[in-house]
Amino acid sequence: MYWVSWGLLLFSLFAFVDSAIRREDAYRAADKQTKAFWLIILGLAAAVNFFMGILDFLPIIGLIATIVYVVDVRPALRQVSGGGRRWPRGRGSSSDGPYGPFNGR
Repeated sequence: MYWVSWGLLLFSLFAFVDSAIRREDAYRAADKQTKAFWLIILGLAAAVNFFMGILDFLPIIGLIATIVYVVDVRPALRQVSGGGRRWPRGRGSSSDGPYGPFNGR
């Protein structure tokens, strides 16, 4: 359980740092909650994971909030701000197929 607690703490810290480095306008453009909202929620999740055991109720709520950020908000922010790698192709448009642009013909 010790390693699971550390894993949850690192996961919530990762989400907190990731939300801190994103621009405020990206949150509005992605139609998500504000940057301050996510910083507070993820900061509380990290603090709860640090001070409480994994078997308590609050760390589970913090884990759910962290998962929501990583699975829903983070990809939307990356898409809006143009971040993220498109490995191995490099940068392409959203209409590019594996052999070049898709023109609908």
